[in-house]
Amino acid sequence: MSKIVAIVNQKGGVGKTTTAVNLAASVAAKGKKVLLADIDPQGNATSGFGVSKTGNSTYDLLVNRMPAKEIMVKSEYKNVWVLPASMNLAGAEIELVDMQKRESRLKLALSQIDADFDYIFLDCPPSLGIITLNALTAADSILVPIQCEYYALEGLSQLMGTVKTVKQRFNSRIEIEGVLLTMYDGRLRLTSQVVEEVKKYFPKKVYTTVIPRNVRLSEAPSYGEPVRYYDKLSKGAIMYDQLATEFLRNNRK
Repeated sequence: MSKIVAIVNQKGGVGKTTTAVNLAASVAAKGKKVLLADIDPQGNATSGFGVSKTGNSTYDLLVNRMPAKEIMVKSEYKNVWVLPASMNLAGAEIELVDMQKRESRLKLALSQIDADFDYIFLDCPPSLGIITLNALTAADSILVPIQCEYYALEGLSQLMGTVKTVKQRFNSRIEIEGVLLTMYDGRLRLTSQVVEEVKKYFPKKVYTTVIPRNVRLSEAPSYGEPVRYYDKLSKGAIMYDQLATEFLRNNRK
């Protein structure tokens, strides 16, 4: 049975999709069978693995209840399958509103395939709407990327409040997997201040690995490649491999 990890932060631009793509690729490269479910209407995680956004998608999974096995695509990268997103997903928030058990549709869909994978990563939209609620209801844990910038903690109390509500009403097992510091620049005093604040807010949950600002991380998606395949020696690739090692070590406990 797989572990389902939602990569979530309702703030945009924090490195959420970059983390979903590159952590999935690095965990898979270490021998684990991985599914990346793209439930963000922008579909950047889908294109980050070079997968087309024109076929069936997670929209069909959530709204039309199409089986995940009919939608998921084997990527060209080792041990990685993708449940692709499409622009149709943008309308799913409205369409799901009047549906029964709307918050648990993703959970039901993934339950049919979770025996096939070691880890399922969910790339969530930058909002706390019904699609993200589906992810939190389905997930065993959440991984929260936080950028090392001035407004880093803004909105996180709202996210944690939503997680608490989900834990009480829909998913008692959900927990914090870890908090990942992104866009890290150790030369800036602001960075160390943000790191201190985040560690106070999430005691014992912040990964030792931090993700730096890195040109290769920005370039790789335009080639449809995770950074470890685009430039394995880049700082970004090395740090996501290190994060994968830390993630897997934590999950051996």
